[in-house]
Amino acid sequence: MQNELINTCYKKSVELLLNNSTKFGTLASAPQKKAVTKNYLSIFARDASISSLGMIASKNKKLIKIAKRNIKTLGKYQTENGQIPNYVKPEIDYVNFWKMGSIDATLWWLIVVDFYHKNTKDKKLKKNLDKKIKLALNWLNCQKHPKDELLVQNEASDWADIFPRSGRVLYTNALWLKVKEAYKLKNYNLSKNSFRDLFYPFNRRKNKLLKYDDKLTIKAILKKTECPEGKKQSESLLSYVNYLFWGEDIDVYANSLAIIFKSINKKISKKIISNLLNKKIHKNFPIPVLFNPIKKNSKFWREYMGISNNNLSNQNPPYEYHNGGIWPYASSFFAIALYSASHKKEAWIELEKIARINSLKNWEFNEWFHAKTGKAMGMKKQSWNAGAFLLAYHVLKGEVIF
Repeated sequence: MQNELINTCYKKSVELLLNNSTKFGTLASAPQKKAVTKNYLSIFARDASISSLGMIASKNKKLIKIAKRNIKTLGKYQTENGQIPNYVKPEIDYVNFWKMGSIDATLWWLIVVDFYHKNTKDKKLKKNLDKKIKLALNWLNCQKHPKDELLVQNEASDWADIFPRSGRVLYTNALWLKVKEAYKLKNYNLSKNSFRDLFYPFNRRKNKLLKYDDKLTIKAILKKTECPEGKKQSESLLSYVNYLFWGEDIDVYANSLAIIFKSINKKISKKIISNLLNKKIHKNFPIPVLFNPIKKNSKFWREYMGISNNNLSNQNPPYEYHNGGIWPYASSFFAIALYSASHKKEAWIELEKIARINSLKNWEFNEWFHAKTGKAMGMKKQSWNAGAFLLAYHVLKGEVIF
Protein backbone atom coordinates (compact mmCIF):
# COMPACT_ATOMS: atom_id res chain seq x y z
CA MET A 1 0.00 0.00 0.00
CA GLN A 2 1.31 3.39 -1.02
CA ASN A 3 -0.44 6.67 -1.67
CA GLU A 4 0.26 10.28 -2.55
CA LEU A 5 0.47 11.39 1.10
CA ILE A 6 3.14 8.79 1.92
CA ASN A 7 5.12 9.66 -1.19
CA THR A 8 4.93 13.38 -0.41
CA CYS A 9 6.06 12.74 3.16
CA TYR A 10 9.00 10.79 1.79
CA LYS A 11 10.10 13.74 -0.36
CA LYS A 12 9.58 16.23 2.47
CA SER A 13 11.61 13.97 4.79
CA VAL A 14 14.56 13.99 2.41
CA GLU A 15 14.35 17.78 2.12
CA LEU A 16 14.20 18.22 5.89
CA LEU A 17 17.23 16.01 6.53
CA LEU A 18 19.26 17.84 3.91
CA ASN A 19 18.25 21.23 5.33
CA ASN A 20 18.96 20.19 8.94
CA SER A 21 22.47 18.92 8.21
CA THR A 22 25.75 20.78 8.56
CA LYS A 23 29.38 19.95 7.81
CA PHE A 24 29.46 18.16 11.18
CA GLY A 25 26.24 16.15 10.89
CA THR A 26 22.50 16.33 11.49
CA LEU A 27 20.98 18.78 13.96
CA ALA A 28 18.06 17.62 16.08
CA SER A 29 15.78 20.23 14.48
CA ALA A 30 15.76 23.09 12.02
CA PRO A 31 17.16 26.45 13.22
CA GLN A 32 14.56 28.45 15.18
CA LYS A 33 14.59 30.64 18.29
CA LYS A 34 13.23 27.94 20.58
CA ALA A 35 15.81 25.44 19.26
CA VAL A 36 18.66 27.72 20.31
CA THR A 37 17.53 28.01 23.93
CA LYS A 38 16.88 24.26 24.26
CA ASN A 39 20.09 23.14 22.50
CA TYR A 40 18.29 21.42 19.63
CA LEU A 41 20.84 22.88 17.23
CA SER A 42 23.22 20.17 18.35
CA ILE A 43 24.10 16.71 17.13
CA PHE A 44 22.34 14.35 19.54
CA ALA A 45 23.67 10.80 19.41
CA ARG A 46 20.29 9.07 19.44
CA ASP A 47 18.60 11.60 17.11
CA ALA A 48 21.44 11.63 14.60
CA SER A 49 21.84 7.85 14.70
CA ILE A 50 18.13 7.19 14.13
CA SER A 51 18.06 9.81 11.40
CA SER A 52 21.09 8.11 9.84
CA LEU A 53 19.29 4.76 9.70
CA GLY A 54 16.73 6.34 7.37
CA MET A 55 19.38 8.17 5.39
CA ILE A 56 21.25 4.93 4.77
CA ALA A 57 18.05 3.03 3.92
CA SER A 58 17.15 5.65 1.30
CA LYS A 59 20.25 4.87 -0.81
CA ASN A 60 20.45 8.61 -1.46
CA LYS A 61 24.15 9.38 -1.89
CA LYS A 62 23.94 12.81 -0.25
CA LEU A 63 22.10 11.42 2.76
CA ILE A 64 24.50 8.48 3.11
CA LYS A 65 27.39 10.94 3.13
CA ILE A 66 25.69 12.87 5.97
CA ALA A 67 25.05 9.64 7.88
CA LYS A 68 28.75 8.85 7.68
CA ARG A 69 29.48 12.35 8.95
CA ASN A 70 27.18 11.76 11.95
CA ILE A 71 28.94 8.52 12.82
CA LYS A 72 32.41 10.06 12.60
CA THR A 73 31.53 13.22 14.53
CA LEU A 74 29.98 11.29 17.41
CA GLY A 75 32.91 8.88 17.44
CA LYS A 76 35.34 11.79 17.60
CA TYR A 77 33.89 12.91 20.94
CA GLN A 78 33.84 9.46 22.53
CA THR A 79 35.27 9.43 26.06
CA GLU A 80 38.44 7.60 27.02
CA ASN A 81 36.38 4.82 28.60
CA GLY A 82 34.20 4.41 25.50
CA GLN A 83 30.99 6.35 26.16
CA ILE A 84 29.35 8.23 23.28
CA PRO A 85 28.02 11.62 24.48
CA ASN A 86 24.40 12.68 24.71
CA TYR A 87 25.00 15.53 22.27
CA VAL A 88 27.84 17.59 20.86
CA LYS A 89 28.34 21.08 19.46
CA PRO A 90 31.44 20.57 17.29
CA GLU A 91 31.56 24.21 16.20
CA ILE A 92 32.45 25.19 19.78
CA ASP A 93 33.91 21.85 20.88
CA TYR A 94 31.20 21.34 23.52
CA VAL A 95 30.23 17.88 24.78
CA ASN A 96 27.18 17.02 26.93
CA PHE A 97 26.50 13.78 28.86
CA TRP A 98 23.12 14.70 30.45
CA LYS A 99 22.45 14.91 34.17
CA MET A 100 22.07 11.21 34.93
CA GLY A 101 23.95 9.94 31.89
CA SER A 102 22.73 8.82 28.47
CA ILE A 103 23.11 5.09 28.14
CA ASP A 104 21.30 4.74 24.81
CA ALA A 105 23.58 7.21 23.01
CA THR A 106 26.30 4.57 22.85
CA LEU A 107 23.82 1.83 21.91
CA TRP A 108 22.32 3.72 18.97
CA TRP A 109 25.76 4.72 17.71
CA LEU A 110 26.86 1.08 17.61
CA ILE A 111 23.62 0.08 15.89
CA VAL A 112 24.01 2.67 13.14
CA VAL A 113 27.68 1.76 12.59
CA ASP A 114 26.61 -1.85 11.99
CA PHE A 115 23.66 -0.78 9.83
CA TYR A 116 25.93 1.42 7.71
CA HIS A 117 28.33 -1.48 7.20
CA LYS A 118 25.56 -3.87 6.15
CA ASN A 119 23.65 -1.50 3.88
CA THR A 120 26.33 0.49 2.03
CA LYS A 121 29.26 -0.44 -0.16
CA ASP A 122 31.65 1.36 2.17
CA LYS A 123 33.31 -1.40 4.21
CA LYS A 124 36.20 0.76 5.44
CA LEU A 125 34.35 2.87 8.00
CA LYS A 126 33.62 0.07 10.44
CA LYS A 127 37.19 -1.18 10.15
CA ASN A 128 38.57 2.32 10.76
CA LEU A 129 36.37 2.64 13.83
CA ASP A 130 37.41 -0.72 15.26
CA LYS A 131 39.16 0.71 18.34
CA LYS A 132 36.24 3.03 19.10
CA ILE A 133 33.76 0.18 18.66
CA LYS A 134 35.68 -1.97 21.12
CA LEU A 135 35.81 0.90 23.60
CA ALA A 136 32.05 1.48 23.27
CA LEU A 137 31.32 -2.21 23.79
CA ASN A 138 33.61 -2.28 26.80
CA TRP A 139 31.82 0.70 28.35
CA LEU A 140 28.45 -1.01 27.88
CA ASN A 141 29.78 -4.25 29.37
CA CYS A 142 30.69 -2.24 32.46
CA GLN A 143 27.00 -1.23 32.79
CA LYS A 144 25.67 -4.79 32.77
CA HIS A 145 24.77 -7.06 35.67
CA PRO A 146 27.30 -9.92 35.69
CA LYS A 147 24.72 -12.61 36.35
CA ASP A 148 21.89 -11.91 33.88
CA GLU A 149 23.97 -9.92 31.33
CA LEU A 150 21.37 -7.13 31.16
CA LEU A 151 22.17 -3.42 31.36
CA VAL A 152 21.36 -1.49 34.54
CA GLN A 153 20.78 2.27 34.53
CA ASN A 154 19.73 5.34 36.48
CA GLU A 155 16.28 6.78 35.94
CA ALA A 156 15.90 9.59 33.42
CA SER A 157 19.03 8.46 31.58
CA ASP A 158 17.81 7.35 28.17
CA TRP A 159 15.67 8.98 25.46
CA ALA A 160 12.89 9.55 28.04
CA ASP A 161 15.21 11.79 30.02
CA ILE A 162 12.62 13.23 32.40
CA PHE A 163 10.80 9.97 33.07
CA PRO A 164 11.27 7.55 36.00
CA ARG A 165 12.42 4.24 34.56
CA SER A 166 15.42 2.65 36.25
CA GLY A 167 17.14 -0.63 36.99
CA ARG A 168 16.76 -3.00 34.08
CA VAL A 169 14.88 -1.01 31.44
CA LEU A 170 13.05 -2.66 28.52
CA TYR A 171 13.93 0.00 25.93
CA THR A 172 17.64 -0.01 26.76
CA ASN A 173 17.94 -3.79 26.88
CA ALA A 174 16.10 -4.27 23.59
CA LEU A 175 18.83 -2.10 22.04
CA TRP A 176 21.49 -3.99 24.00
CA LEU A 177 20.33 -7.35 22.62
CA LYS A 178 20.55 -5.93 19.11
CA VAL A 179 24.09 -4.70 19.79
CA LYS A 180 25.11 -8.07 21.23
CA GLU A 181 23.67 -9.87 18.20
CA ALA A 182 25.21 -7.45 15.67
CA TYR A 183 28.71 -7.59 17.19
CA LYS A 184 28.55 -11.27 18.11
CA LEU A 185 29.20 -10.68 21.79
CA LYS A 186 29.47 -13.64 24.14
CA ASN A 187 26.56 -14.74 26.32
CA TYR A 188 24.00 -13.42 23.83
CA ASN A 189 21.66 -16.34 24.50
CA LEU A 190 21.95 -15.81 28.26
CA SER A 191 21.01 -12.14 27.78
CA LYS A 192 18.06 -13.11 25.59
CA ASN A 193 16.78 -15.66 28.10
CA SER A 194 17.20 -13.17 30.97
CA PHE A 195 15.37 -10.56 28.90
CA ARG A 196 12.40 -12.88 28.36
CA ASP A 197 12.28 -14.16 31.93
CA LEU A 198 12.51 -10.69 33.45
CA PHE A 199 10.35 -8.56 31.16
CA TYR A 200 7.78 -11.27 30.41
CA PRO A 201 7.61 -13.59 33.44
CA PHE A 202 3.90 -14.31 32.92
CA ASN A 203 2.24 -17.68 32.39
CA ARG A 204 5.29 -19.64 33.49
CA ARG A 205 5.39 -22.26 36.20
CA LYS A 206 6.77 -20.87 39.43
CA ASN A 207 9.47 -23.50 39.73
CA LYS A 208 10.75 -22.35 36.34
CA LEU A 209 10.83 -18.67 37.20
CA LEU A 210 13.82 -18.49 39.47
CA LYS A 211 16.71 -18.17 37.01
CA TYR A 212 16.68 -14.43 37.52
CA ASP A 213 18.60 -13.34 40.61
CA ASP A 214 15.89 -11.10 42.11
CA LYS A 215 13.36 -13.82 42.95
CA LEU A 216 11.38 -11.58 45.31
CA THR A 217 10.62 -9.08 42.54
CA ILE A 218 9.55 -11.80 40.11
CA LYS A 219 7.26 -13.33 42.73
CA ALA A 220 5.75 -9.90 43.47
CA ILE A 221 5.07 -9.31 39.77
CA LEU A 222 3.41 -12.69 39.41
CA LYS A 223 1.32 -12.20 42.52
CA LYS A 224 -0.01 -8.91 41.20
CA THR A 225 -0.85 -10.37 37.80
CA GLU A 226 -3.08 -12.96 39.42
CA CYS A 227 -5.73 -10.25 39.91
CA PRO A 228 -7.97 -9.19 36.97
CA GLU A 229 -6.29 -5.79 36.66
CA GLY A 230 -2.83 -7.30 36.51
CA LYS A 231 -3.64 -9.73 33.72
CA LYS A 232 -3.79 -6.82 31.29
CA GLN A 233 -0.09 -6.23 31.90
CA SER A 234 0.74 -9.76 30.73
CA GLU A 235 -0.21 -8.67 27.22
CA SER A 236 3.00 -6.66 26.93
CA LEU A 237 6.57 -6.61 28.18
CA LEU A 238 7.24 -4.80 31.45
CA SER A 239 8.66 -1.33 30.82
CA TYR A 240 11.32 -1.75 33.52
CA VAL A 241 12.10 -3.86 36.58
CA ASN A 242 13.83 -2.60 39.71
CA TYR A 243 14.06 -4.06 43.21
CA LEU A 244 10.51 -4.89 44.33
CA PHE A 245 8.95 -2.35 41.96
CA TRP A 246 8.43 -2.20 38.22
CA GLY A 247 6.81 -0.08 35.55
CA GLU A 248 3.06 -0.30 35.24
CA ASP A 249 2.95 1.64 31.98
CA ILE A 250 2.98 -0.19 28.64
CA ASP A 251 5.97 1.09 26.71
CA VAL A 252 4.84 0.84 23.08
CA TYR A 253 8.13 2.10 21.68
CA ALA A 254 10.24 -0.40 23.64
CA ASN A 255 7.87 -3.29 22.91
CA SER A 256 8.17 -2.40 19.22
CA LEU A 257 11.97 -2.51 19.37
CA ALA A 258 11.87 -5.89 21.13
CA ILE A 259 9.71 -7.25 18.30
CA ILE A 260 11.86 -5.73 15.55
CA PHE A 261 15.08 -7.07 17.04
CA LYS A 262 13.55 -10.50 17.75
CA SER A 263 14.24 -10.27 21.46
CA ILE A 264 11.13 -12.39 22.07
CA ASN A 265 9.49 -15.26 20.24
CA LYS A 266 6.74 -14.95 17.62
CA LYS A 267 4.00 -16.12 19.96
CA ILE A 268 4.64 -13.33 22.47
CA SER A 269 5.14 -10.80 19.65
CA LYS A 270 1.76 -11.71 18.20
CA LYS A 271 0.06 -11.25 21.58
CA ILE A 272 1.73 -7.87 22.11
CA ILE A 273 0.80 -6.58 18.65
CA SER A 274 -2.82 -7.66 19.09
CA ASN A 275 -2.98 -5.88 22.44
CA LEU A 276 -1.46 -2.67 21.12
CA LEU A 277 -3.73 -2.53 18.08
CA ASN A 278 -6.76 -2.88 20.34
CA LYS A 279 -5.57 -0.17 22.74
CA LYS A 280 -5.23 2.73 20.33
CA ILE A 281 -6.88 5.84 21.77
CA HIS A 282 -7.83 7.37 18.42
CA LYS A 283 -7.77 5.21 15.34
CA ASN A 284 -6.89 8.20 13.13
CA PHE A 285 -3.73 9.09 15.10
CA PRO A 286 -0.41 7.23 15.14
CA ILE A 287 0.18 5.13 18.25
CA PRO A 288 1.51 6.94 21.37
CA VAL A 289 4.83 6.02 23.02
CA LEU A 290 3.04 4.36 25.94
CA PHE A 291 -0.29 3.39 27.47
CA ASN A 292 -1.23 3.62 31.16
CA PRO A 293 0.52 6.98 31.71
CA ILE A 294 1.72 7.97 35.16
CA LYS A 295 -0.70 10.23 37.01
CA LYS A 296 0.31 12.91 39.50
CA ASN A 297 -1.13 10.97 42.43
CA SER A 298 0.85 7.87 41.50
CA LYS A 299 3.76 6.63 43.59
CA PHE A 300 5.78 6.66 40.38
CA TRP A 301 5.31 10.39 39.74
CA ARG A 302 8.43 12.52 40.11
CA GLU A 303 8.59 16.26 40.73
CA TYR A 304 11.01 16.68 37.83
CA MET A 305 8.34 15.42 35.41
CA GLY A 306 6.86 18.92 35.62
CA ILE A 307 10.16 20.67 35.00
CA SER A 308 11.88 21.36 31.70
CA ASN A 309 15.24 23.13 31.51
CA ASN A 310 14.77 24.30 35.10
CA ASN A 311 11.47 26.01 34.25
CA LEU A 312 8.15 24.82 35.60
CA SER A 313 6.22 23.81 32.49
CA ASN A 314 4.10 20.82 33.47
CA GLN A 315 5.64 18.98 30.54
CA ASN A 316 4.83 15.38 31.46
CA PRO A 317 1.15 15.12 32.44
CA PRO A 318 -0.71 12.04 31.13
CA TYR A 319 -0.89 11.74 27.32
CA GLU A 320 1.87 14.30 26.80
CA TYR A 321 5.60 14.21 26.07
CA HIS A 322 7.24 11.01 27.43
CA ASN A 323 4.14 10.24 29.49
CA GLY A 324 2.02 8.92 26.62
CA GLY A 325 2.39 11.54 23.90
CA ILE A 326 2.59 10.68 20.21
CA TRP A 327 6.13 10.87 18.85
CA PRO A 328 6.09 10.29 15.06
CA TYR A 329 9.60 8.87 15.05
CA ALA A 330 8.66 6.26 17.67
CA SER A 331 5.40 5.48 15.85
CA SER A 332 7.55 4.69 12.80
CA PHE A 333 9.19 1.89 14.80
CA PHE A 334 5.74 0.57 15.65
CA ALA A 335 5.02 0.45 11.90
CA ILE A 336 8.23 -1.56 11.45
CA ALA A 337 7.19 -3.87 14.31
CA LEU A 338 3.83 -4.45 12.61
CA TYR A 339 5.64 -5.38 9.41
CA SER A 340 8.04 -7.64 11.33
CA ALA A 341 5.07 -9.42 12.91
CA SER A 342 3.46 -10.00 9.45
CA HIS A 343 0.85 -7.24 9.86
CA LYS A 344 1.85 -5.62 6.56
CA LYS A 345 -1.49 -3.94 5.83
CA GLU A 346 -1.63 -2.42 9.32
CA ALA A 347 2.00 -1.30 8.95
CA TRP A 348 1.21 0.76 5.84
CA ILE A 349 -1.90 2.20 7.52
CA GLU A 350 0.26 3.30 10.47
CA LEU A 351 2.82 4.85 8.11
CA GLU A 352 0.06 6.82 6.39
CA LYS A 353 -1.09 8.17 9.78
CA ILE A 354 2.47 9.21 10.55
CA ALA A 355 2.71 10.98 7.18
CA ARG A 356 -0.54 12.81 7.92
CA ILE A 357 0.56 14.04 11.34
CA ASN A 358 3.96 15.09 9.97
CA SER A 359 2.13 17.11 7.30
CA LEU A 360 0.19 19.28 9.74
CA LYS A 361 0.75 23.06 9.54
CA ASN A 362 2.41 22.77 6.15
CA TRP A 363 4.76 19.92 7.01
CA GLU A 364 6.06 21.07 10.38
CA PHE A 365 7.23 17.59 11.43
CA ASN A 366 6.44 18.48 15.05
CA GLU A 367 8.36 16.77 17.81
CA TRP A 368 5.32 15.25 19.53
CA PHE A 369 1.52 15.47 19.78
CA HIS A 370 -1.07 15.22 22.53
CA ALA A 371 -2.36 11.64 22.37
CA LYS A 372 -6.01 12.55 23.01
CA THR A 373 -6.40 15.81 21.15
CA GLY A 374 -3.76 15.46 18.46
CA LYS A 375 -2.46 18.95 19.23
CA ALA A 376 1.01 19.61 17.80
CA MET A 377 3.60 20.19 20.53
CA GLY A 378 7.34 20.57 20.99
CA MET A 379 9.94 21.58 18.43
CA LYS A 380 9.21 21.95 14.73
CA LYS A 381 11.09 20.25 11.91
CA GLN A 382 12.44 17.30 13.89
CA SER A 383 15.15 15.36 12.04
CA TRP A 384 14.42 11.94 13.51
CA ASN A 385 10.78 12.18 12.43
CA ALA A 386 12.05 12.35 8.87
CA GLY A 387 14.78 9.75 9.31
CA ALA A 388 12.56 7.19 11.04
CA PHE A 389 9.89 7.68 8.36
CA LEU A 390 12.41 6.92 5.61
CA LEU A 391 13.58 3.86 7.51
CA ALA A 392 10.04 2.54 8.00
CA TYR A 393 9.18 3.20 4.34
CA HIS A 394 12.07 1.10 3.06
CA VAL A 395 11.58 -1.67 5.62
CA LEU A 396 7.91 -1.92 4.64
CA LYS A 397 8.98 -2.18 1.02
CA GLY A 398 11.22 -5.07 1.97
CA GLU A 399 14.38 -3.26 0.89
CA VAL A 400 16.36 -3.21 4.13
CA ILE A 401 16.63 -5.35 7.24
CA PHE A 402 18.29 -4.86 10.58
